[in-house]
Amino acid sequence: MNITASQVNELRKRTGAGMMDCKAALVESQGDMEQAIDYLRKKGQKVAAKRADREANEGVVIAKTNNDQTFAAIVMINCETDFVAKNEDFVKYAHGILDAAVAAKVSSADDVKALVIDGRSVEDSLTDQTGVIGEKIQLGAYEIISAEMTAAYIHPGNRLSTIIGMNKSGFGQVGRELAMQVAAMDPVAVDEADVPTEVVEREIQIGIEQARNEGKAEEMLEKIAKGKLGKFFKENTLLNQDFVRENKKSVRQYLNEVEKGLTVTAFKRVMLG
Repeated sequence: MNITASQVNELRKRTGAGMMDCKAALVESQGDMEQAIDYLRKKGQKVAAKRADREANEGVVIAKTNNDQTFAAIVMINCETDFVAKNEDFVKYAHGILDAAVAAKVSSADDVKALVIDGRSVEDSLTDQTGVIGEKIQLGAYEIISAEMTAAYIHPGNRLSTIIGMNKSGFGQVGRELAMQVAAMDPVAVDEADVPTEVVEREIQIGIEQARNEGKAEEMLEKIAKGKLGKFFKENTLLNQDFVRENKKSVRQYLNEVEKGLTVTAFKRVMLG
């Protein structure tokens, strides 16, 4: 039968598939639009199966808050190539998933996959996108924070994003500055007490070995190591780091100058690679 250009264009708009794939689908389904859509989806599933063992290390990492800034989320949508990751439609697709996740305040990656957007679950739509794009597409990460106030930051290039929670509302600019600090300085925890015990023990052992290799007296090794641990806390815990915008003061000092008692309750940092 004769397939018109307008039919092909409509199918392309509805599915995002290529022109030739749309025409083939319409021919296969004898012009039935819904059957053609099903055909393309089935094709997507076949492509997904073929690419299941491929590495999807590229993609986008984006973040946002809800309207009242009490909930923030980061999502990573992976693909195989940087070319696809920079495609405007792919970035828009990732934003659509994040918008739905934030609106529903979903708490886990599995909950994101179960979300229904335009009549399709996110899990199924990821398979659809694999068929449309021809690359493995997957949900790589999903992180959230709920707090009195949250802020989000997307680093240029969509490869790194951060979210942050604070104990008081009304400090949006401060929150954004600290989200940028987390992106730049990659702290391991909010404060000293939040550093995992295994990390502290590892740092002490490293400090002991370093001091021993420097020829320090055996009875002084642990004391020296604990001194090094103090430096580690200062460089790697957010509240104790030098504030990037004014490095003569710590983040804690900066926050107390803005508002006494203002502090960070949590942060998340997600990066490709």
